[in-house]
Amino acid sequence: MSCPNCTISAQEIVFDFSKHNQNNFIAIVSNHLERQHIQVKVKGQHLHVNEQGAMDLHDFCVHHSEMENISFRIGEQPWRTLVEFEQYSKSAWIDHVIQEERIINHFQPIVTAEKIIYGYELLARFIDQTGEMIYPDVIFSAAKQRGRLFALDRLCRLTAVKNTAQIDPTKKAFINFIPTAIYEPEFCLRSTINLANQLNVTTAQLVFEVVETEQVEDVNHLKRILNYYQLHGFHYALDDVGEGYSTIEMLTDISPDYMKLDRKYVNRVVHNNDKKAAAIRFLNKAKEIGATPLAEGVETEEDFLWLKQNGYQLFQGYLFGKPKERPIKQDEIN
Repeated sequence: MSCPNCTISAQEIVFDFSKHNQNNFIAIVSNHLERQHIQVKVKGQHLHVNEQGAMDLHDFCVHHSEMENISFRIGEQPWRTLVEFEQYSKSAWIDHVIQEERIINHFQPIVTAEKIIYGYELLARFIDQTGEMIYPDVIFSAAKQRGRLFALDRLCRLTAVKNTAQIDPTKKAFINFIPTAIYEPEFCLRSTINLANQLNVTTAQLVFEVVETEQVEDVNHLKRILNYYQLHGFHYALDDVGEGYSTIEMLTDISPDYMKLDRKYVNRVVHNNDKKAAAIRFLNKAKEIGATPLAEGVETEEDFLWLKQNGYQLFQGYLFGKPKERPIKQDEIN
């Protein structure tokens, strides 16, 4: 059975007219849509339509109602005012990117203190219809607007697992995932497990990396996801870890295999005492919970040497190699 959140199917959109000042406005709208031969379901003050009906409803309401008093939502997403519907509609291009799997991976090396390749982070890159790159912040913003974050995250995960085949099996593959894009670990992650097994990718090779670590609100949900990964033999990392209270507090409970120090504490750390202090606190916390400390965003030799001398074990950044469409070899490390 396919997951309805991870497939690009027609979306039912619900509109809420309970705050609208004109009591019979929902009847006016539904009659208008039915005259356009659009199927409508009315449940109390809620009106259910398909996307075409929603677009027609939006156009009708632009001239006939107070748009800020009408709300809409897709699936279990939060309610938004009708004023925001145009953003949702304009994000329809994301559906085609996902359906056509217009995604590639770029590989960035992760090295040891001796600059030996330890593994690679597989970074998702997206292509538009003309072959131009779509930046991740643009595409993930569109996916959120469109209610396609589940589907996009799944595509990214499975593509990265497939491309792990390009990596030396003795090296780790770090694969990003968004915790909020996984609503039920056993159901949502089954395809990831199955694909790894089909490709004979060992679980020990894969490291699933939590992005937006500082923004995690539901720690128990995150723990369920990581426990599921751990149960199946995978490792996991926390990305962009900083000094946020919530992050530091949850580290002991989560006990990640790897902790990645946010690049804002790495860049020019050798010249900034506050960054040095933050990097040391991070390192001590990693040691306390038994996690491997990884500094990302390393761009200069002097920052690398300071981090290395103070006990950091793994490193990632332009100093060693930029992301490329193929895994770079040991003799290409800067």
